[in-house]
Amino acid sequence: MKIASFLFFFILVSTFKIEAQSTASKQVSKFTIEAPQLDTQKTIWIYLPKGYKDSNKSYPVIYMHDAQNLFDDKTSYVGEWKIDEYLDSIETNLSIVIGIEHGNEKRIDELTPYVHPKYGGGKGDAYLEFIIEALKPIVDSKYRTLSAKEHTTIWGSSLGGLISLYAVIKYPEVFGKAGVFSPAIWINKSEIISLVKEASIDPGKKFYFLVGSEEGKSMDSASNMVSDQHEIVKLLKEKGVNDDHIINKVILDGHHNESLWSTYFPEAYQWLTNNKE
Repeated sequence: MKIASFLFFFILVSTFKIEAQSTASKQVSKFTIEAPQLDTQKTIWIYLPKGYKDSNKSYPVIYMHDAQNLFDDKTSYVGEWKIDEYLDSIETNLSIVIGIEHGNEKRIDELTPYVHPKYGGGKGDAYLEFIIEALKPIVDSKYRTLSAKEHTTIWGSSLGGLISLYAVIKYPEVFGKAGVFSPAIWINKSEIISLVKEASIDPGKKFYFLVGSEEGKSMDSASNMVSDQHEIVKLLKEKGVNDDHIINKVILDGHHNESLWSTYFPEAYQWLTNNKE
């Protein structure tokens, strides 16, 4: 499969909607917010822990991309991450989850920090500035959040994994942790490698990397998703990030899909949100 076919398939998977009964938990709601940095409006999904209304507790926050695929089969083409089902099933170590809907045909623009000569993109900083300047202040003012960087995680898959990695390195004062699932490093590989090499990275940042062993094998590209992940993890460790602050997981026979990401969300969630060092 050519890169173009791969990219088309992922966009199709990420944006196509089918008629189905909603599977979203009652803890999930939505609101719309202006995104002047992107010259658009954004629909935001929010998951509040079950005990939120009956307590005065403040919670850490996870910002996640591609909200259409996180909570509800009705809005996801090939299945959801089942984040709400998992969080509804646990009693402790809970978080507020903010899901940001992707921009459909603008998804590549929003989730790539650099322009690709063939596929375009490169508005990742504007997207992250929307989160930092518009969305996060509203979330922190309206909800009981732990707003400091050590309690703020950013998480996504594919292009969402790429922009999450980038966010922690480029905006370390805001994001302390990243869930980096199946990162599409290949689309901005040379720039991301340069960024990591040149950045001053806090050794206390936390990164959970996950990729399937079968990802990228069918792509007509010199870049392999598994080896790309290994290379970035190696660079982060060379930059001083603590060994015990990075998970580098390769799933045997794993493929680029929501099934993989849903299966490993609970394990990654517990590791990222456990603040006991």
